[in-house]
Amino acid sequence: MMAVPAVKHLDPFRRPPVEIKELGHLVLYVRDLSTSVRFYRDVLGWRPILGGGDDPLPFPAAAFSAPSNRTHHELLLIEVGPDAAALPTGKRVGLYHFGLKVGDSDDELREALATLKANGVTILGASDHTVTHSLYIADPDGNEIELFIDVPGVDWKSDPSLIAAPIKPLVL
Repeated sequence: MMAVPAVKHLDPFRRPPVEIKELGHLVLYVRDLSTSVRFYRDVLGWRPILGGGDDPLPFPAAAFSAPSNRTHHELLLIEVGPDAAALPTGKRVGLYHFGLKVGDSDDELREALATLKANGVTILGASDHTVTHSLYIADPDGNEIELFIDVPGVDWKSDPSLIAAPIKPLVL
């Protein structure tokens, strides 16, 4: 039997990796569009820009931009109906949570907490991650959301190991 020599994978057509400029938008399947629209609009302050029953779309959906108007749309909700399978609990492959920055101070996070409580939103957790202070909630379909502030004065760019600092309970 003849040995096959090791081959270096030098591909003359190989190009550098794609350079991602920013996270553009998030698309979520939801059971009930009107319930989810109320949550994202009335509780989290997203600005509806299309759909939600007011615009003729080929499927039930609603698009939002954040109050900052950073881009054309940052969130799209697509209704899949009440019989859609629930998110599995526990460890699983896929999205764990997505984070939404609500400010740069604990006062802004306290304001967010007051709004959440006033709207009956359950707080799933509150963590001090050294670089961020975070509240964890779920939307009406169980998608977990982290609402966070960047902690002032923490220079994680100079010391990236701070991102992996032990998680502590958050005291607001």
